[in-house]
Amino acid sequence: MDLRLTGRAALVTGGASGIGRATVDALTAEGVTVTVLDRAAPPADLPPGVRWHTGDVTDEDAVAAAVRLGGPLDIAVGCAGISGPMGKAAADITREEFSRTVEVNLTGQFLLAKHASAAMPDGGSIVFVASDSAFVAAPGMVAYCASKGGVLMLAKALATDLEPQGVRVNCVAPSIVDTPMSRTDLGLAETGFTGLPFPVHQPEDIAAAVCFLASDLARGVNGTAHVMDFGALARSSFPA
Repeated sequence: MDLRLTGRAALVTGGASGIGRATVDALTAEGVTVTVLDRAAPPADLPPGVRWHTGDVTDEDAVAAAVRLGGPLDIAVGCAGISGPMGKAAADITREEFSRTVEVNLTGQFLLAKHASAAMPDGGSIVFVASDSAFVAAPGMVAYCASKGGVLMLAKALATDLEPQGVRVNCVAPSIVDTPMSRTDLGLAETGFTGLPFPVHQPEDIAAAVCFLASDLARGVNGTAHVMDFGALARSSFPA
């Protein structure tokens, strides 16, 4: 499918690995000029033409600098995120751990939207990577779930505020994705997900959804969450 994105400009946060890197590759393949904001140094195999700004999404000056480097923009994608204190009971989570998780996963998305939308004079699309953990919880994920739930409402509020400007804001909300972060979280850094009794996304699956939401083919989609959980939210807990 031709998403008609050739010639557009995008900023991607967290583009060094995982979903972010897959998104950089997918957008580049669609003919988009991509700028990345990431704490890491640029990978050696980065696609030609990708601009890179090293910085943290919680640093407003770094976000603003990345927007200046890549702007004017048509697309902004917030992929930067952290797991936070996984596997900890709420009573054992420090204020610093909780705050850092919210700062990266939620405040970082706000800063991206604040500055990227100002660099979209002709309208555009902002896509946040949220999670199915914004809808359902598992033990030991208090900070992560809270931060991702906030991203959903942030998208709705921004979609409302930015609609007059012609800027759409949406989320993708995947379940487990095979990334270095998820492998580490689940103790699968060496073995990976092969053979486990549950379905797992590849980063490219999420990147494809991001590209669709960023395109004019999704022009009627605004303020929503595109859930990718293999139908888990559709299933009733009723024992039938």
